[in-house]
Amino acid sequence: MPYFALMWSVKPGTEQAVKELFQNYGRPDPVVRDAGGNITGQLASTLVFMKGNVVVRVMEVEGDLAAVARHLQTQEAIQHLEANLDPYLEEPRDHSSPEAMARFFAQSAMELLVARKLGE
Repeated sequence: MPYFALMWSVKPGTEQAVKELFQNYGRPDPVVRDAGGNITGQLASTLVFMKGNVVVRVMEVEGDLAAVARHLQTQEAIQHLEANLDPYLEEPRDHSSPEAMARFFAQSAMELLVARKLGE
């Protein structure tokens, strides 16, 4: 399963508010379906870490990462979280187009060095 991680900074002093946003946001539908209703992927798990004002979000996905990302962008829980998170970001991000969001993801993406399932 592919993993995907994003890293960004929030304004110093907003860490508690950001922590509460992540602890309280709703659950998106993790299942991605095509136009025919067939399952084509899913968000298997998501983890969010914070140290100081640095946030790292790690997602484990099944299927095409781009398709899962597009699906998640349509989910109300994610849209609500992202809109409420924006005021706390050190560097504002542009939501005006898919290309603008792609730039944010490219700038924030972390390189996966190792992914191992132990005991298998």
